[in-house]
Amino acid sequence: MSFLLFQTCVVVYLLATAAYLVFFLTQKNSLRQTGRAIFLIAFGLHSANLVARAIETGHTPITSHHETISFFAWSLGCCYLSFRWRYAVKNLGAFVSLLVLALMLIAAFSSRSMLPLPPALQSLWLPVHASITLFADGFLALSCIGSIMYLLQEREIKKKRFGLFYSRLPSLETLDKLNHHCLSMGFPLFTLGLITGSLWAKQAWGAYWQWDPKETWSLITWFLYAAAVHQRFTVGWRGRRVAILSIVAFLSVLFTLWGVSFLLEGVHTYVS
Repeated sequence: MSFLLFQTCVVVYLLATAAYLVFFLTQKNSLRQTGRAIFLIAFGLHSANLVARAIETGHTPITSHHETISFFAWSLGCCYLSFRWRYAVKNLGAFVSLLVLALMLIAAFSSRSMLPLPPALQSLWLPVHASITLFADGFLALSCIGSIMYLLQEREIKKKRFGLFYSRLPSLETLDKLNHHCLSMGFPLFTLGLITGSLWAKQAWGAYWQWDPKETWSLITWFLYAAAVHQRFTVGWRGRRVAILSIVAFLSVLFTLWGVSFLLEGVHTYVS
């Protein structure tokens, strides 16, 4: 059942992305509304897929590469919808749907095997720590998307070539506010994720910190975002510099999530 729901929501995400991209090119409002409606349907199907997967496996579906990527895509969609409910950012949906679709396609080609949980993962800390961390990553992904949009718009303005992106992207001020909001939400959640991870490590292995590769890269990522938050809220950085730092920090997020698992062995390497 979960596999059928997963396949269906991937197809519907594809349709939503297509509608958003056609709207991006044509700027016909009816297509934007269509894209938004299809995205909501896809998100609903995705939610049902996660529930079905949890019932089939008997635990929160955030343990394998397939489950983690899928849950990350879902959390990004959830963060986007919660943000969209409060703020309107022109054509943000086109960029978000592209990333969500890319993540879902990667998940589709990952192993969907349902293996027994290792003893260390058989804990109530699993849904707490993993879900907090992935929701943090969802907001940080939005910050990265907003930063990319900022750099694209800034490039058009500086070169005075008002082409494809200029009329279709929000103002630099709006995109800077998007970065501000997402960092304000994502960084505290990421910090809470580190804290809950340390408490779980103490319960599972008897030590709060072991300098495991994933722990180390999580700390590196935290310092990158701490620098971005400090420079923004204390020093007063705005615009381009914060945008670049947000993109670099998010690349560290992606490496922490998956690069470490594939390239560096550690206690956090469990399920393929």
